[in-house]
Amino acid sequence: MNLPGSNGEHFLQDKFNTRERALAFYEQQVLDHLNPKMIEFISVQTMVFIGTADAKGECDCSIRTGGQGFVRVLDKKTLLYPEYPGNGVHASMGNIHENPHVGMVFVDFFKTTRGLHVNGKAEIKSRKEVEKLLETFLQSVTENDEGKGKIPKRWVMVNVEEAYIHCSKNIPLLKPEEKTKRDTDRDSIKDGDFFQE
Repeated sequence: MNLPGSNGEHFLQDKFNTRERALAFYEQQVLDHLNPKMIEFISVQTMVFIGTADAKGECDCSIRTGGQGFVRVLDKKTLLYPEYPGNGVHASMGNIHENPHVGMVFVDFFKTTRGLHVNGKAEIKSRKEVEKLLETFLQSVTENDEGKGKIPKRWVMVNVEEAYIHCSKNIPLLKPEEKTKRDTDRDSIKDGDFFQE
């Protein structure tokens, strides 16, 4: 039987006597594509956490944010998300260049406290490549982020291999608030230097 997941998780399921529960989860919850409810869930999310690893297996986890629908579902097997200008390091895309495997977690902190895992293989796309696919979508993203200095020049396309729920039990319910002007003390420290001594 070809099970989802890694050899390591299967080993621990046997060791900790959770194989029966795990098999039920695999059978009932884990898909190799996005179903309509998952697609609808992604379409209203404003953030996603992304895990990547380089060729040596050294990991990086980051967050991407945008307006609702900034992560676009092209079809049940394909996602597309923008890479906005940042610090110039390109840690996530650098890992994808070496190792295409990515793990994405979408979390609704504000209404349902549900999460969605999406695992797959990613490739970096230029704006021109994406323009050929989605001219209307690019226009909507640009309009959504107009005035925020967030015009994507590159995109990441993900081929979905696994998709499954993250239980709401341990996800906190949060209340969104509008960003306010920073106080004087915070203004004295650039965001990029916040953790420097």
